[in-house]
Amino acid sequence: MRTVGDLLHHYQHLIEDLTVVTGSKGVFDVEVDGELLYSKHATGRHAEPGEVLELFRARLGPDASEYEH
Repeated sequence: MRTVGDLLHHYQHLIEDLTVVTGSKGVFDVEVDGELLYSKHATGRHAEPGEVLELFRARLGPDASEYEH
């Protein structure tokens, strides 16, 4: 799942808990540290490539550093 890979690749040092819920009828919710970050049900569409990562970056603010590889 690219969304999970993107989040963990860039911000694993800042994420305590990552939950991805999938289910019937295309359910796709992404929660980070208890906060709903993206919901296909709420938006009525699939996330665009990189969209969830950008939502997470916006949540963190401009001073958040990416994981040093």
